[in-house]
Amino acid sequence: MPTALALSPHLDDAAFSCGGTLARLAASGWRVVMATVFTASVAEPTGFALACQLDKGLAPEIDYMDLRRAEDRAAARALGVAEPVHLPFREAPHRGYGSAPELFAGTREDDGIVRELAPAFRDLLAGTRPDLVLVPQAIGGHADHLQVVRALAAAGPEAPLLWWRDFPYTVRGHAPQEPLRETVSGLAIREVALGPEEEARKEAACAAYASQIGFQFGGREGLSRRLAEEGGFERFRVSGHLPEGVPGRDA
Repeated sequence: MPTALALSPHLDDAAFSCGGTLARLAASGWRVVMATVFTASVAEPTGFALACQLDKGLAPEIDYMDLRRAEDRAAARALGVAEPVHLPFREAPHRGYGSAPELFAGTREDDGIVRELAPAFRDLLAGTRPDLVLVPQAIGGHADHLQVVRALAAAGPEAPLLWWRDFPYTVRGHAPQEPLRETVSGLAIREVALGPEEEARKEAACAAYASQIGFQFGGREGLSRRLAEEGGFERFRVSGHLPEGVPGRDA
């Protein structure tokens, strides 16, 4: 059984950006593992980290990341993929990023998270032995997405890569930040046209992240509208030679 590993910075990125493709791979006999990097609970958050919880309507005493890990398990069930993997690293607001603009202004010089992530990624790759790895293009420029890409490069994956376009940043403006444009622009494009079942599974998985839907989209109707803007496609850049059974066509 071939294995696909989706390396998701946050608890929603993989489902939002390539959930339909993950659902199709699983339905066609692949073992699909969603591994999310920044999922650590932090007791008594303060400052911007606490604000990121409060603006979702969650009380300060709630374990925000425990709630989100449960949402991620529900999303995996909706997609029909394996039990997700949750790596114990802290999100950017717990690593010194003090405001929303800072999250999208490049990575801090004192953010040494790549040194911690790279060996963890090597262990993850050795443990899952993927035939395919799905990773973000870091469209939008979020610091956590950039650090995941850098750490994966340091880990040296041998499997081919499908670089997903980071939703919803892809539909938030006409020209979202693309800090890795030079890295991926010369790579082949792969388009996956989603069928009704895959679109339904993807939307159900996205909706499972209930703590995020209001903040990100203004509610379930907004989620549906934003997903529709993608036109029923998921688009990737490709590094390496894709194995048989990977859906889509070269664009």
